[in-house]
Amino acid sequence: MVEQAPPSPPPQPAGGEQPRARGPFRRWVRAHRTLTAVAAGAVVLLLVAAGGVFAIAIRTPGAVPAAVSGLAKIKHIVVIMQENRSFDSYFGTFPGADGIPMHDGVPTVCVPDPARGTCVKPYYDPADKNSGGPHGQTNATADVDGGKMDGFIAQAERASSNCAPNDPACAGARTTDVMGYHDARDIPNYWAYARDFTLQDHMFEPNASWSLPEHLYMVSEWSAKCSAAGDPQSCVNALQGPALPPDFGRRTGKPAAPPDYAWTDLTYLLHRQGVSWGYYVFNGTEPDCRNDSAASCAPVAQNAKTPGIWNPLPYFDTVKQNGQLGNIQALTNFYSAAKDGTLPAVSWIDPTSAVSEHPPALVSTGQAYVTGLVNAIMSGPDWDSTAIFLSWDDWGGFYDHVTPPAVDQNGYGLRVPGIVISPYAKKGYIDHQTLSHDAYVKFIEDVFLHGQRLDPATDGRPDPRPDVREASPLLGDLANDFDFCQTPSRPVLLPNAATY
Repeated sequence: MVEQAPPSPPPQPAGGEQPRARGPFRRWVRAHRTLTAVAAGAVVLLLVAAGGVFAIAIRTPGAVPAAVSGLAKIKHIVVIMQENRSFDSYFGTFPGADGIPMHDGVPTVCVPDPARGTCVKPYYDPADKNSGGPHGQTNATADVDGGKMDGFIAQAERASSNCAPNDPACAGARTTDVMGYHDARDIPNYWAYARDFTLQDHMFEPNASWSLPEHLYMVSEWSAKCSAAGDPQSCVNALQGPALPPDFGRRTGKPAAPPDYAWTDLTYLLHRQGVSWGYYVFNGTEPDCRNDSAASCAPVAQNAKTPGIWNPLPYFDTVKQNGQLGNIQALTNFYSAAKDGTLPAVSWIDPTSAVSEHPPALVSTGQAYVTGLVNAIMSGPDWDSTAIFLSWDDWGGFYDHVTPPAVDQNGYGLRVPGIVISPYAKKGYIDHQTLSHDAYVKFIEDVFLHGQRLDPATDGRPDPRPDVREASPLLGDLANDFDFCQTPSRPVLLPNAATY
């Protein structure tokens, strides 16, 4: 390109005073600066070093990568959190995924069975009702076994043998099924979502523990226990035993005292910046897992007004102080919002026991429920601006072969399935990034909060959490799962859906 000469500048006054450019010369200066900035933004330096060539792109401060700038197309984020399944138990044989190690279709791994003095390879299990295994912090440590990933059967057998008759931990079968896996024959809709949209095969639960800590992480990036009501600084790390909601112990007539979750949660930032949110609770039951190592638990009642292990937000100080308790609603309101095109910016959906896939809940019932939720979104006017994140809160004691990465003192925990469903989700893509449910919080912050983090140093409400989870260098970026230049995917309405 041949650059034109600038128009003649205006005469310079005596004394060296520099006047502001006017008229044609001023317009040329503006244009020249713009061209210079664009050129600078395109500069790429190649550094040649031993073993390779490294490209460093130098961008002007205003330059935004296409993948990030496209995030403005996302107006609604829906997190559907199911229960207690490992990645290998649902997608261990999914083509292209980091699944169960096999050779010629035969598993090459075998997990010790102490009760029988043998080992068990992963096997196809068509059973609709599973037992799973214990899934507390000590069970996670034993299952991982320093990276050997060989403690699953031993933990399940120990849970079944060390309990009294009729104890919830004994609710499973006489033999364990933690080595069993499902495939497209049993969960065709989940596999269809993975094929049509994006499957994440390195999604880990955010901490190595059970449902309550996982759901606390889902909305606040921390699991803690606070000693002084209303004082975030009184909270201390509690990976396994945060303060329990009052539904615990109702079966024995000794309900726990209401907890005080005084640390900062994501709704505080959403409310402060005027971002709408809803936490939708399926009226029904949830497990009363007072024994965190139990494989399954007796149910207690749940609805939008009963805080519980799947519905912790009512006991966050921020939610009460900001007058946001009304945002915790019955699931029927979600279906109405999806139909009317009035979904909030951020939605979390909390199941009931029967549809949760938490053993002994039926796999087919959970899949039908999730399909109904996705169909409702796809059939409504908000589909073209929505990102759905579907995952399972913990591994439920089921086998997985991938060793969780070391992140900080709290996690990650074991690997769970993760699926991204959106008109802009990459089609037929498998995301191999290291992820956890922390990535959902990070994505919400990037889309709606200009990158603000749950960071005690910057969020205006300090608490002593160990670190800023979204800032972990190991954590991948969910923006990578979207292609905002592709032709948006049309709705894929799947059969066998159940709407509640």
